[in-house]
Amino acid sequence: GPRPLPGQEVSVKVLGALEDGGLVERDPRLIFVPGHGDVVQALELGVPTMQLGEVSFFLAAFPYAYGRPGSREPDVPPEAPLLFEVTLLEVRDGPDPQPLPPAVRLRLGSQRRERGNFHFSRADFAAALRSYRLSLRALDGPTTAPPGPEEEEELREQRVKCLNNCAAAELKLGRAEEALAACEAALRISPDNGRALLRRGQLLAEQGRDAEAALVLRRALELDPANKVIHTELSRLAKRQSPPSNT
Repeated sequence: GPRPLPGQEVSVKVLGALEDGGLVERDPRLIFVPGHGDVVQALELGVPTMQLGEVSFFLAAFPYAYGRPGSREPDVPPEAPLLFEVTLLEVRDGPDPQPLPPAVRLRLGSQRRERGNFHFSRADFAAALRSYRLSLRALDGPTTAPPGPEEEEELREQRVKCLNNCAAAELKLGRAEEALAACEAALRISPDNGRALLRRGQLLAEQGRDAEAALVLRRALELDPANKVIHTELSRLAKRQSPPSNT
């Protein structure tokens, strides 16, 4: 029978267990696109071999599960193999361009951002950045109906989180200009986001744009007067701007 094609989105029911039978994963409808890096390698590689409605069991050595370090959430020990029971529920074409309910957009965005955090915690910053960008695509896609006030606020908050995470990943990859652009995009959505203000101020200071950096950092300090990092950054700027002593 037909199997998922490259670029198609799949919905699967997943149970994941340790060798001792302890259940560490249970998701009645996990949605992802194989190849996007949203799930562990066992599912990335195994699900495309399945037919619609099929139930499969994948025994995954640790490199295809949660890797050498394991995971705190879910609670997976280091170098642990996992047994997955997977049911292929649905296959769809072109998931992101299609109008989806706001709640589905939020779920996809959160799922992909969490996967980015998983990659980031393992220092795979390129994979993390890819997941964060996929999260933004999901959040920004068309919806079947206008989001309600609470959904609109949650979409906005998730976008800001993703953009801040993009900035962090870009910095880890040594791309300061891209990191600054991500901070500025976050601030266009939420002008008083403290995390974006602090990082933008730091990046501007690194570029020698001290006056701009000071303005941004002072605004961040107004919002969080007890933040020691902001105080340190402003003190450093003040020392650079002060005239040399004649003594």
